[in-house]
Amino acid sequence: MKSVVAIAALLVAGLVSAPSASAMTLGNYLLHIPDRRDFHTYVWSMIAPCRNPDNSKRQDCIDVDTLPQPIAKAVYSQIEAMLADNRYTMVIDDPFGLRCGDIYYGPTIPTHDVYTWDATSLTGELVSSFAAGCDGAPGGQLTYPFFLTRM
Repeated sequence: MKSVVAIAALLVAGLVSAPSASAMTLGNYLLHIPDRRDFHTYVWSMIAPCRNPDNSKRQDCIDVDTLPQPIAKAVYSQIEAMLADNRYTMVIDDPFGLRCGDIYYGPTIPTHDVYTWDATSLTGELVSSFAAGCDGAPGGQLTYPFFLTRM
């Protein structure tokens, strides 16, 4: 009987001290944006929490290195992704964000990109805003769904 009580106590302790389901596992992730007209893929290296000025770990933020593949005409960033209500938000100003004409050699237009994703499902959306469009078109924004897969 004592062993049943001990096992039950361990199970309850494990549930009480278990990490939050909303906590994203730190690691390297592939970024998949199926609808975006771009020849790059990105690896997001999210291997460290953000730090406070006293070097203590923060619970509401992770450091993200965005690694384009290939690196030609692509932005490499070191950004903080903020966590609120189980969603991460990250902002990147991309000098090559909108591709016009030839996808490889054509002109590019800077974009202001806001990525938001669910910490549990790893799905989200990218809202990409630009002051002017391709071929003299007016500015605007495009929204792309994306998902992350852990490497």
